[in-house]
Amino acid sequence: MTRTHADWLLDQTFASSSGTVRWAALGPADAPPVVLVHGTPFSSYVWRGVAKALAREHRVYVWDLPGYGASEMRAGQDVSLAAQARVFTELLAHWGLDREDLPAVLAHDFGGCVALRAYLLHDARYARLAVVDPVALAPWGSPTYRLLGAHADVFAQLPPALHEVLVREYVGSASHRGLHPDVLDRLVAPWCTEAGRPAFYRQIQQNDQRFTDEIQGRYGELKLPVLVCWGTEDTWIPVARGHELAGLVPGAELRLIEGAGHLVQEDAPAELTGALARFLNAGPRTER
Repeated sequence: MTRTHADWLLDQTFASSSGTVRWAALGPADAPPVVLVHGTPFSSYVWRGVAKALAREHRVYVWDLPGYGASEMRAGQDVSLAAQARVFTELLAHWGLDREDLPAVLAHDFGGCVALRAYLLHDARYARLAVVDPVALAPWGSPTYRLLGAHADVFAQLPPALHEVLVREYVGSASHRGLHPDVLDRLVAPWCTEAGRPAFYRQIQQNDQRFTDEIQGRYGELKLPVLVCWGTEDTWIPVARGHELAGLVPGAELRLIEGAGHLVQEDAPAELTGALARFLNAGPRTER
């Protein structure tokens, strides 16, 4: 049965190299394509407001990464950033967005690394790229994140009730203004199923700074319009990294979003949507 987030339904499937991916497309079929990529430990649900707003003028593709949200979660699954970049490249081909009608890509958190790896290592091509508080520069990983990754096998043994408390506190800390209880419930729910509990620790355990180290020295090769958005109150990845990243990408624009934490989509949805819409509508949609 298709899993849903109430009004957020991913009604299509794709058999990727890392498991079944749930995805959906919003907006006119003949409109300019936009692909949204979420990060960890979230799902495409964080993009719901932005997706629905942009779908008025764009064909918007949303998807849950393998091991996240409504997509397949299983033991032995490769959900590393390396695998996710390969899956993203596969999806672009599946959607027919690897040819002439190149998409704009909007990516948050680990999704930024996924999009950057796909571009730099797998020859994926985009019309333009916006990254929102991305994982892109060393060093990264909070003390909590490193602790969970180093002892994933131990934490995976927590009773379900304690596991849920941990996940709720962790996810909630991504917001500066505080998440609405319903939103927090929906973001936490996929991690509290029988398959989701081990999947939560699996994705942390498999990720490592080497996945950004492999590409960090190549950001000068990005030959397309790039927007870097950053919440000024991000406690997961400090705003100084936004300035640093924008300085490494030729011609990149930096847009700071005041009062927003790491989950900019929840803390400042109107400001973020406005910034992304302006970026999408600025200039030609062809790769430079």
